[in-house]
Amino acid sequence: MSAPLTLPPMLAKLGKRVPGPFVSLHFVAGLELARRLKWLEPPAELNGRTFAITVEDLGLRSSFVVRDGAFRPLWNKGPQAAAAELELGAKLADFLALMRAETDADTLFFQRRLRIAGDTELGLIVKNWLDAAPRPAWLQRISVVHGGIGSGAGG
Repeated sequence: MSAPLTLPPMLAKLGKRVPGPFVSLHFVAGLELARRLKWLEPPAELNGRTFAITVEDLGLRSSFVVRDGAFRPLWNKGPQAAAAELELGAKLADFLALMRAETDADTLFFQRRLRIAGDTELGLIVKNWLDAAPRPAWLQRISVVHGGIGSGAGG
């Protein structure tokens, strides 16, 4: 088993300088691609709800809303932007482990590796939805090693 991914603190300092709308736009583009490929279809209960995801070791925060079954960026401005209804925070390696179904949100939460804030009922809806979501085969080929992220197929 490889050592857990540890990113240099300098990356978080740089990440915090990236404008939130820029991060949200790119993050939501990924969510929308997954939705359009039928990998990640939000349930109706998420419609109109706001979310924020922070990749803590990269210093990146994305804010978005689900509207009419699609993911849309929130254009929050300034350091005191309105709080999302549900906020999740973790390190990149932990988010990747969640995405690959190597661990679950409950385990990460109780190990204090996943920070959850906001609407508890909404959090349970999201957790159950993500637990049940199918994972595309290519996701299993992504490996996280001490030196960075690479391909699990020999490189």
